[in-house]
Amino acid sequence: MKIFLDTGDVEAIRKAYDTGLIDGVTTNPSHIAKTQRKFRDVVEEICSIVPGPVSAEAVSGTTEKLVEEAVSLASIASNIVVKIPMTVDGLRAVPLLEEQKNVKTNVTMIFSSTQSYLAMKAGASFVSIVLSRLDAVANESDILVEDAVTIRDNFGFNSEIIAGSIKTQNHVLACLRAGVDITTMNPDLFFQMFKHPLTAEGLAQFAEDWKKVPK
Repeated sequence: MKIFLDTGDVEAIRKAYDTGLIDGVTTNPSHIAKTQRKFRDVVEEICSIVPGPVSAEAVSGTTEKLVEEAVSLASIASNIVVKIPMTVDGLRAVPLLEEQKNVKTNVTMIFSSTQSYLAMKAGASFVSIVLSRLDAVANESDILVEDAVTIRDNFGFNSEIIAGSIKTQNHVLACLRAGVDITTMNPDLFFQMFKHPLTAEGLAQFAEDWKKVPK
């Protein structure tokens, strides 16, 4: 399973990418707004750090405007993937971008199995299920990611399934068990996965015992 950081914090991305375990980045307008920097400057810098896919979001409301905006976003760097909204106009834009403009798309704000099916059928390179928002309204996000993987495998779609906005290590485990292609998470959760109290305890004990070994 690939790990994408979900943030606009360039320094956090740089620190996490240095571990050798980050495969890509996803951003959104909320993340970019927190930086108080120009949108294109932030995205361009992220793309210079991470060679894997970097998702930048298109916010236009019509198919024609989404295509125009997506082509502009894709010109920032060769590893840009454009986030497209899960709407009728958004899914109309997907094949125009994927097949005619050679722009990879990531259909986002997916909250049902049938939405994931439509996004895959439209030909999106990536489909993003936003887990934290589902859990906030008492929907079982683990069932949805399992369904999405089953639908993709049953019908031979080529889309990669993204479990987005992962907030807990239990989310990570559910995605690993379901066979999700990619999870997106904030830097704090990524570094939390390195840690366990028994690891810290064991290493501390080894360090103390090493002092007693004759040199």
